[in-house]
Amino acid sequence: MSLTGKRAFITGSFQGIGLGIATALAREGAEIVLHGLADIETIKRAEALVRAAGAPIVESHVSDLRDSTATEALVAAVLANGPVDILCNNAGIQHTASIEQMPREKWNDILAINLSSYFDTMRLLLPQMQNRGYGRVINTSSVHGLVASIAKAPYVSAKHGVIGLTKTAALEYAASGTRESGGVTVNAICPGWVETSLIESQIQARVAIFNGDRAAGIADLLSEKQPSRRMSTPEEIGAVVVFLCSQAAHNITGVSIPVDGGWTAQ
Repeated sequence: MSLTGKRAFITGSFQGIGLGIATALAREGAEIVLHGLADIETIKRAEALVRAAGAPIVESHVSDLRDSTATEALVAAVLANGPVDILCNNAGIQHTASIEQMPREKWNDILAINLSSYFDTMRLLLPQMQNRGYGRVINTSSVHGLVASIAKAPYVSAKHGVIGLTKTAALEYAASGTRESGGVTVNAICPGWVETSLIESQIQARVAIFNGDRAAGIADLLSEKQPSRRMSTPEEIGAVVVFLCSQAAHNITGVSIPVDGGWTAQ
């Protein structure tokens, strides 16, 4: 499938899942707008990877999504360079602690970035998608948008909220556009364990137990929750996003797609 002529804006995309999504969209010819908080070397590396994947145009924006006023300025800056056809809300942070020990400011920050920023970008960008009859919003939720875990109250709350927000927006924009134009759809992806640099230390700890056998270490790490005992890669999450952006997906809206090796099927 081709996304040539489409422009995709992915929050939290200088590394990890967001970069995997950006790279997958770039392979289909989409113009890419990267975003996040990162040092210049990380930004340049991400831009190079996305260009090498095939993006004809790549731009980057640095912005703190906790500030809704800054997010409004960010979206205005993105739109100044052209319309947004594809919005991938992916930015997120995490902090683990019991409810009684969770710092109140961590609750505020996690809800602001993992949920409220998604609302901000959607309210600002969905109307211009509706006007053109084509738009794709893909929100990165989590298995924790479907099931809970201890010591993650703000994260689980935010990810459940993302699914509710996704369903509401999907209903509000369901009749926009046509089969020919592609319509406007809003969906969520719910990854389980994904192999990124953020969890490499956990992987290595298990690998050491199994005398350097990485596959065995990962299987042990995943054994408690993910039945497949295999991790997904950021690029595989990106492949799901690519399909949701296709013309064939014009009637897939308001859904939450687990990519979790059977975690939420238990």
